[in-house]
Amino acid sequence: MRELLELARELADKEVSPRAEAAERESAFPRELFRVLGRSGLLGLPYAERWGGGGQPYEVYLQVIEELARAWLAVGLGVSVHTLTCLPLAIYGTEAQQDRWLPDMLGGELLGAYCLSEPQSGSDAAALATTAVHEKGAGAGGSYRIDGVKAWVSHAGQADFYTVFARTSGTPEGRDRARGISCLHVPADTGGVSAAPAEHKLGMRASVTAQMRFDGARVPADHLLGEEGRGFSIALTALDSGRLGIAACATGLAQAALDLAAGYARERRQFGRAIADFQGISFKLADMATAVAASRALYLAAARRRDAARYFGTQAAMAKLLASDTAMRVTVDAVQVLGGYGYVEDFPAERYLREAKVLQIVEGTNQIQRLVIARSLAGR
Repeated sequence: MRELLELARELADKEVSPRAEAAERESAFPRELFRVLGRSGLLGLPYAERWGGGGQPYEVYLQVIEELARAWLAVGLGVSVHTLTCLPLAIYGTEAQQDRWLPDMLGGELLGAYCLSEPQSGSDAAALATTAVHEKGAGAGGSYRIDGVKAWVSHAGQADFYTVFARTSGTPEGRDRARGISCLHVPADTGGVSAAPAEHKLGMRASVTAQMRFDGARVPADHLLGEEGRGFSIALTALDSGRLGIAACATGLAQAALDLAAGYARERRQFGRAIADFQGISFKLADMATAVAASRALYLAAARRRDAARYFGTQAAMAKLLASDTAMRVTVDAVQVLGGYGYVEDFPAERYLREAKVLQIVEGTNQIQRLVIARSLAGR
């Protein structure tokens, strides 16, 4: 474990961090960097060694994510998204499917994207309208024809495969809308698959986010992951784990902002002494450090529950909620500690602040996390 974390820290400091500023300024997606991480064994850490994974517990994998996010959030979050995208295949796929696709997915040659949300269904993901019609034809089992639009897709147009949730029966309305959703593995070169122009975002500009269009896209029937109609439960299982990835990303970003603010406060002198000596600054830094440590402790505790095969969905929601709210607050405070310098691009504090906001939205808004937690307290 120690050697792995040292490797992650070394890659973060030498390969990831130096590229962040220019790539964010130019909105340049760091595709080659993901290949470097994959070849170093960091794109498949929580999955079995049989398929080229690292065989690591989630507790270790998440600390690697935190190190990468500390160096550059777009990369840490990108690894988390890729890991989330692989999970349905790794857990629900058949042995033949896993042997066929997982080695390249975990080895760094292929990058994935997760297609669940749609323009009209965000937090209410069960209301998705994209369809996958089972058609009989050439080949064993026929094929699925996919039609619809997915929204807010990280790595859209850059990914080599898409984990797509589509409706094989039922309707997007009513109490039973979660039924009839299935999960499909869709290679990027499938005919009828295309990406819309990238969204122009507040932060994480190097990470491509766009809509994905499926216009009569056909995949063989054996690209179905899990049972037909069970896709929504697969999506929720993946999101529980994905929320822990976001919590680790948020903690890494908050740690970067804390390190920047504390270092600046030690060096910046006003009224004859370092501003870190003033109580107004030192107490703010103390609160920032405490919040970061609490976020880390909470996501690691949730990860240990997952590794022990215990229920962790509520704890994942708590970790994502606390860590992303902490990242928002800590980055705001970092800008304040730096004063005018925090507001300009000479220091990364303003970028950290812009990046933090998205963490309160992705993998379920923080209002949804509060709903998950509240329902568990009510015994539902």
